[in-house]
Amino acid sequence: MNRLFGSKAAKAKPGLAEAIASTEARADGVEVKIRKLDAELTRYRDQMKKLRDGPGKNAIQQRALRVLKQKRLYESQLASLQQQAYNMEQATMTTENLRNTMATVDAMQTANKEMRRTYGKIDLDKIERIQDDMEDLIESANEVQETLGRSYGVPEEVDEADLQAELDALGDDLLEEETETPSYLQEGTSALPDFIDELPQQTPMQESVS
Repeated sequence: MNRLFGSKAAKAKPGLAEAIASTEARADGVEVKIRKLDAELTRYRDQMKKLRDGPGKNAIQQRALRVLKQKRLYESQLASLQQQAYNMEQATMTTENLRNTMATVDAMQTANKEMRRTYGKIDLDKIERIQDDMEDLIESANEVQETLGRSYGVPEEVDEADLQAELDALGDDLLEEETETPSYLQEGTSALPDFIDELPQQTPMQESVS
């Protein structure tokens, strides 16, 4: 029959994420039942406080005991479901860490292969030759700079004592020029004339009037 009509496709097995979600949903349902039993126990407790000892109180107490047993059962089931969910979460985390580790290892292997391939293209002897050529070129450039900066007409050896004596003499000459009296202040033919105020001469008419 399966050859004629074929068989149903096998359902994919649920993964850890789906199993965790299902388990947590069941745990939530159990917690709801526990809260209902707690409310019922509270009601029975309040009723027993109002009743005296007797058949009525004993009946309510029996009901409370049955509810308490159900609560203990559900609490045990809830603890089991929570532990299952925790274990599956741990398994999920471990699996994810292993995947990350494998991805890191694969990346490192790929990087090592690339480094080996790239390093194989490097010629150390060629690099040393380039360094030597660069050093020779720098030395040649320095020699050119020294040649261009050569001084002309300047004696190679100059006595520093002679230079100092010449500098001191130059300073004395400048000092004499600064302290010398200007020519227009010296006495002589070029001296400035003395101005003396004289009385004005009187005319004959002014003499007769006086």
